[in-house]
Amino acid sequence: MSPALPAFRTSPGPGRKRRLPSLRRTVMMSSKARQSSRDPPPSGTGAGGEGSARGSSCRATRGIGMVLWILWRPFGFSRRLLKLESHSITESKSLIPLAWTSLTQTLSKAPGILLLGQRKIFSTMPEIETHERDSELFSPPSDVRGMTKLDRTAFKKTVSIPVLKVRKEVVSKLMPSLKRAALQRPGIKRVIEDPEDKESRLIMLDPYKMFTHDSFEKAELSVLEQLNVNPQISEYNLQLTYENFKSEEILRAVLPEGQDVTSGFSRVGHIAHLNLRDHQLPFKHLIGEVMIDKNPGITSAVNKINSIDNTYRNFQMEVLSGEQNMMTKVRENNYTYEFDFSKVYWNPRLSTEHSRITELLKPGDVLFDVFAGVGPFAIPVAKKNCTVFANDLNPESHKWLLHNCKLNKVDQKVKVFNLDGKDFLQGPIKEELMQLLSLSKERKPSVHIVMNLPAKAIEFLSAFKSLLDEQPCSSEILPIVHCYSFSKDANPTEDVRQRAGAVLGISLEACSSVHLVRNVAPNKEMLCITFQIPAAVLYKNQTRNPV
Repeated sequence: MSPALPAFRTSPGPGRKRRLPSLRRTVMMSSKARQSSRDPPPSGTGAGGEGSARGSSCRATRGIGMVLWILWRPFGFSRRLLKLESHSITESKSLIPLAWTSLTQTLSKAPGILLLGQRKIFSTMPEIETHERDSELFSPPSDVRGMTKLDRTAFKKTVSIPVLKVRKEVVSKLMPSLKRAALQRPGIKRVIEDPEDKESRLIMLDPYKMFTHDSFEKAELSVLEQLNVNPQISEYNLQLTYENFKSEEILRAVLPEGQDVTSGFSRVGHIAHLNLRDHQLPFKHLIGEVMIDKNPGITSAVNKINSIDNTYRNFQMEVLSGEQNMMTKVRENNYTYEFDFSKVYWNPRLSTEHSRITELLKPGDVLFDVFAGVGPFAIPVAKKNCTVFANDLNPESHKWLLHNCKLNKVDQKVKVFNLDGKDFLQGPIKEELMQLLSLSKERKPSVHIVMNLPAKAIEFLSAFKSLLDEQPCSSEILPIVHCYSFSKDANPTEDVRQRAGAVLGISLEACSSVHLVRNVAPNKEMLCITFQIPAAVLYKNQTRNPV
């Protein structure tokens, strides 16, 4: 008679001596166990079943007799290690299927453990991502869905939070050791008074890490013991209100389920500039109020209601909430700019690009800024002791450009113009280039021309064709152009290079570089092509290499 199959038993493992991955609970096996898991269990149905060779049976037997460490964390229970043990099993072929079945049935009863029969390995339930679990516990009440007029009182909610009771005099000593275990939630105090004991405090704990006293790590338990703190965990009913929820959580709860949520915006001084999509428009005023409530210093929220006007580069906007005042002040790269945001163009997302171009110029160089706006290129360059010629067609931009030059004390270094870009290129720029290029090589500065009008700047490159009459000079002092453009092409770099070359009537393949500035929208990039204007383009009666 065959010996009885020994029953599997579970016993607590050695605590947390071994650090295991936190993002996914995994099965830890010995190398032999992993080899065994690749051999299918002898069920009679898979390859090699009961009729397979003895070697396969032995490998399967060793697979059953192995020691498995399984990290078990069923929902609602503390995390702990379970050790599944078994004794040697007879190599009798008739017992192998029974042993496998017994192991399967035993593990299947353990909460949170799944047997992946198809791959013949053990696994645990995949861990829910922190932000997804956060959305379950720390999400507003479901009945706010569809709200279009903000009612802050409707966001009240009670949640159960684990807490640790401690004497008030040990709180400051204990908290540094409980960084892992303590609740990390903006707007919620981690330490509160115990309503039942004035001499005690309650420390809020992370509800996804702390379930019982077993949830504390060894080092944490050591500190608790030193301070004579009972590690017993209790529950506390925490009242959440509108003030405790993040803007994204509020909007995700209010907007139709599955729709995109607007939680980001461009900040222009005290103004939050949003670009809402069609499905968000019924909630636009609520969104504006939430943006103001949740972002200190924001007192007005606006939404762009049409495309940027290509002539003056401004756009119509609607005030969603807050004050109507669009006069604002911004600080970028240590420079101050003041302007009426409703009448000029300003994009805070171009701060890095403004710095990049500024760093290319050295003291004594010359900058021509064809579409200068309120001065984000011109003013920092002028501060480097460069000579700057700045132009903008928009009268409001021209006014604020003059104002900001004085504000930043560079008005003596910047010559300001209010012309069409083409007129600026064929007028002041042409005149200055003729004088600069006539200087001796030793005195000639580097000349840079910035053309930041992405929607149309490439078209203005035609103004460089045969701009100068005199004989070409050394290529070392030919002007360097930084021209911006949008592209929706699958290969935006080549698209911009080819379009610019087509306008100039010359190939830029080997003499230009293209820099990706930013992603404007899905499948739409903003780029900057930089090249030195070829003499064949700039001077009349010169031979050009065709595109």
